[in-house]
Amino acid sequence: MTKIAVDAFGGDYAPEQIVEGALRAADSDGISIILAGDEGRLKPLLNGKAGSDLIEIAHAPEIIQMDESPVEAVRQKGESSLVRAAQLVRDGEASALVSAGNTGATLAASLFVIKRIKGVERPAITSLMPTKTGVSLIVDAGANVDCRPSQLVQFAQMGSVYAEQVLKVHRPRIGLLNIGHEPSKGNHAVQEAYELLQQSSINFVGNIEGRDISGGEIDVVVCDGFVGNIVLKFAEGLSEALFGMMKEEFTSTLSAQLGALLLKPGLRKIKNRVDYTEYGGAPLLGVDGVVIIAHGGSNAKAIYNAIRVAKEGVHHDIVGAMGTLLAKGNVVK
Repeated sequence: MTKIAVDAFGGDYAPEQIVEGALRAADSDGISIILAGDEGRLKPLLNGKAGSDLIEIAHAPEIIQMDESPVEAVRQKGESSLVRAAQLVRDGEASALVSAGNTGATLAASLFVIKRIKGVERPAITSLMPTKTGVSLIVDAGANVDCRPSQLVQFAQMGSVYAEQVLKVHRPRIGLLNIGHEPSKGNHAVQEAYELLQQSSINFVGNIEGRDISGGEIDVVVCDGFVGNIVLKFAEGLSEALFGMMKEEFTSTLSAQLGALLLKPGLRKIKNRVDYTEYGGAPLLGVDGVVIIAHGGSNAKAIYNAIRVAKEGVHHDIVGAMGTLLAKGNVVK
């Protein structure tokens, strides 16, 4: 049976919202969950509620805070909820890890405890970006600020596997994020990665620019974590600003308010498409276990969806598929 280990004390609204999301996943989807954290604080939150029969507690008295140094915290707090959850995956007691806590610490725990898939140079954080036609997967979204060409190629390969296996995209279209479409554009690493990707067996369609991401013609956007994180945070800020401007305009006059009532159903659908809680969390690709990094501000709905994403990753054996691809010698046809 698939069990998902959840860091019950990771996130701004832990443990209450984490537990509520876990209960929903257990009750609505029948997912077995292990909550890692202080047993004394978690038991009253479960207290015979619907879904609690599918939830276990792995006692971990320590908490890694958002402002702690990731590597030091993971090394010094071996009894933290995050490290305990990672140990459950390493030891085979759980099939996946979900955490809304310190992102750097989650990355460190994944590397030090769960370890990398054989052949992976560096794991990469992904993020789903809403587009006109659905979503695009950005790889890397913040784990690696400097990358070698071979690492960018691996990001493309791992993203391709995830898009095909979990997002159900046949022959995902891979685009290399650059400052122009021409092969000669960009820095040395990007230019060399372009050449390597052209020789690869994945469906590489060439360089793309930032404005191409939202068009929906690219399934996997490849970049280093420095660029990817800027793209992600800019998109989040732009979305908030646009909805704020619309709210301001729609409440400015009576006629605007009447127009807003007519547009309300459509606006709600658009808002849901750009709402991070709908997507749950970002898969960390390249580690020897399914790891989902949820937003620090995740509420119960986001945690519920993050757990569902983790289960999908386990069900489709993305770790095994990535390992198989990388073992083939991977880069060239």
